[in-house]
Amino acid sequence: MKAAPTISFEFFPPNTPAGFEKLRSVREALARFAPAFYSVTYGAGGVTRDKTLSVVNEIAGEGRTVAPHLSCIGASRDSVRELLALYRRLGIRRLVLLRGDLPSGMRAGGDFLHASDLVSFVRSEAGDLFHLEVAAYPEMHPQARTPRDDLQAFAAKMRAGADSAITQYFFNADAYLRFRDAAARIGIDAPIVPGIMPISNFSQLARFSDSCGAEIPRWIRLELAACGDDLEAIREFGAEVVGAMCRRLLAEGAPGLHFYTLNQAGPTTAIVEALGAAH
Repeated sequence: MKAAPTISFEFFPPNTPAGFEKLRSVREALARFAPAFYSVTYGAGGVTRDKTLSVVNEIAGEGRTVAPHLSCIGASRDSVRELLALYRRLGIRRLVLLRGDLPSGMRAGGDFLHASDLVSFVRSEAGDLFHLEVAAYPEMHPQARTPRDDLQAFAAKMRAGADSAITQYFFNADAYLRFRDAAARIGIDAPIVPGIMPISNFSQLARFSDSCGAEIPRWIRLELAACGDDLEAIREFGAEVVGAMCRRLLAEGAPGLHFYTLNQAGPTTAIVEALGAAH
């Protein structure tokens, strides 16, 4: 019997006490959807490590499942080993393993070149203690040379020991479906969960998308531009468009949905409620 689709939510570590307090309210608002887990990002080169650990510790202390991000760029085996020991003590049993990006001005270094190297290392250190998530890019990683190269890089992460994957966000369901089917054709049958970005701010979304290689279809850009500064119109249109895509993804067999919340409850709630997922 096929498992029911899961819902999960991603947060980033806030920079201020007020931000931490707001995030507590956001977690509480989203908890009614019974998420499988909350993930917490880890800044480029580990620059938000302490803040990430603080959020992870809070969520674990609330009795909720949390999946810290762990990036390998600039990391040493010893630093990763130290984090694994800490997460083991906290009862963390799920990790999101990424290559990550270097902060501006930082030189490359560390003991790992690729996310697949990190996956292999964590498996060798911790066995099956952790459920390991990795990233997937339905529209191709911006630094990949070809879609084939990108697919092979993804396959290397899965074959190194990853249990499942979460995709970069996208607004074209066909991109996800093609990627999932291409992965299946080369023997990758682990769950690939679509990453979903609610739309609430057009200029912010355009900036994010340009930097990470996620395509905003022209018709969506034109509709959002036509909304001007009407934030309510942007959010209503976004909930309609993204909600329709989510319904199609689930109908086509996606194993769940992972929402990039940007530490806001409202835009994600509007989509999940429309899907009938509230408990």
